[in-house]
Amino acid sequence: MNVTPHTARERSLEDLFRQIGGGMLAPMVETYERGKTIFFPGDPAERVYFLLSGAVKLSRVYESGEEITVALLRENSVFGVLSLVAGQRSDRFYHSVAFTPVELLSAPIEQADQAFVENPELARLMLQGLSSRILQTEMMIETLAHRDMGSRLVSFLLILCRDFGEPIPEGIRIDLKLSHQAIAEAIGSTRVTVTRLLGELREKEMISIHKKKITVHNPVALSQQFS
Repeated sequence: MNVTPHTARERSLEDLFRQIGGGMLAPMVETYERGKTIFFPGDPAERVYFLLSGAVKLSRVYESGEEITVALLRENSVFGVLSLVAGQRSDRFYHSVAFTPVELLSAPIEQADQAFVENPELARLMLQGLSSRILQTEMMIETLAHRDMGSRLVSFLLILCRDFGEPIPEGIRIDLKLSHQAIAEAIGSTRVTVTRLLGELREKEMISIHKKKITVHNPVALSQQFS
């Protein structure tokens, strides 16, 4: 289980992001309550974001109204940069929502573009972060490929262990307060079904839940049983 700690590289990315604007116009600090939208699909891509604390959900909204979660971002993530990577200005592609209370930095996209050109280290670290996010997105898509909700739920919990997990004596604790409704929206299920499935996992002593934080006691055993 690859649990990513806060590293010097991540702290460095924050330091570099704060330098966008060259000290003349520092990135702004913004806060969002849980469930608040940071940007909608179709919004003009005017700012780039660095997540200081909390978690942000990125999702795609389809014409049918169905919303599919493609990534959950944790602190020290840069997002809102797709138009820069593509090399052309474009509107927002994803719906970005505060999954938990969120504090972030935001900078005008023109300043960020200039900073990426002038500072290769910032651009390199940003691309490393994007690579990790692409991997998570692929894993989220694989999760939705499971037809039965039990397998979807297990796959989702294992992704959260990878990206939000912290080792404790009882296993891997997911450092997010997760409501059953939030999990249901992430895996395309209902709150009632998620409540039932989590109850089954608890009865089998594969997980425990304290103050909405889930601990997976043995991720390897969990993945093997439901693979």
